[in-house]
Amino acid sequence: MKLQQLRYIWEVAHHDLNVSATAQSLYTSQPGISKQIRLLEDELGVEVFARSGKHLTRVTPAGERIIATAGEILRKCESIKQIAQEFSNEKKGTLSIATTHTQARYALPLVIGDFIKQYPDVSLHMHQGTPMQIAEMAADGTVDFAIATEGLELFGDLIMMPCYRWNRCVIVPKGHPLSQIETLTLEALAEHPIVTYVFGFTGRSKLDEAFCRHNLVPKVVFTAADADVIKTYVRLGLGVGIVARMAVDSELDSDLTILDASSLFEASITKIGFRRGTFLRGFMYDFIKNFAPHLTRDAIDGAIKCHNKTEQEELFRNIELPIY
Repeated sequence: MKLQQLRYIWEVAHHDLNVSATAQSLYTSQPGISKQIRLLEDELGVEVFARSGKHLTRVTPAGERIIATAGEILRKCESIKQIAQEFSNEKKGTLSIATTHTQARYALPLVIGDFIKQYPDVSLHMHQGTPMQIAEMAADGTVDFAIATEGLELFGDLIMMPCYRWNRCVIVPKGHPLSQIETLTLEALAEHPIVTYVFGFTGRSKLDEAFCRHNLVPKVVFTAADADVIKTYVRLGLGVGIVARMAVDSELDSDLTILDASSLFEASITKIGFRRGTFLRGFMYDFIKNFAPHLTRDAIDGAIKCHNKTEQEELFRNIELPIY
């Protein structure tokens, strides 16, 4: 059994069983990958992949467990490399982050700018996706960190730490009826068509919960993952926008009226998560601390020692989180 063979089955499984695409991503040949997978299956005495002719059709039950274990082995090997790099050159390496558009566009630019100045020899890679995709990328080791508001809690292998609280605002065109009322209420909002985030994005669940508690059904006429897209459709008169407050700039969005909605919706918490067993290099600790100053090295190490999510939540229960 070779480490290369484990890499091949892992990558093929994560390229939708497309051996050709896998070969391209690994800069090798398709016949070479197919041959090594066959050699591994012969050695193990079981099929990792079911086939129809020359095409892989699905992962077998045995293959699912073999691939999962292969992933753990590959991550351990990566940790060994990280340990060696930390001692050979503590300021050089790579850092990969998965996050949503809102975090990438509004919360991270200054942090990343400062980090690159501090660590110019660290190659930083950002992946954007849905909260579920982000959590999966962190859980399977595709990225080092996941930063999101939704979805991370669904993955038990992730160590999650709270970064900051944030809430929403309502945006409307100048002169809109909502801008004329003295106190904004959910009942008033429910009377208008609403433009907001796709379900599962950027704290959308808190919005739905608030309306549900008041037995109201919001008229959501348009959803998007991107606050800038939502603002565009508010400007077109499609509806009333509900977005993260951090996504609105009073100068850049001066053509819109911004209404505070923090009293209507429960605040959301953005978290950063990484897979249990990940070796954190010095610059990784620094990135987390730059993003969330209360997450010191001691605090992060304390979270790593927690055995479950309940202990993690208790560890940070009394932390005063910054508000955006």
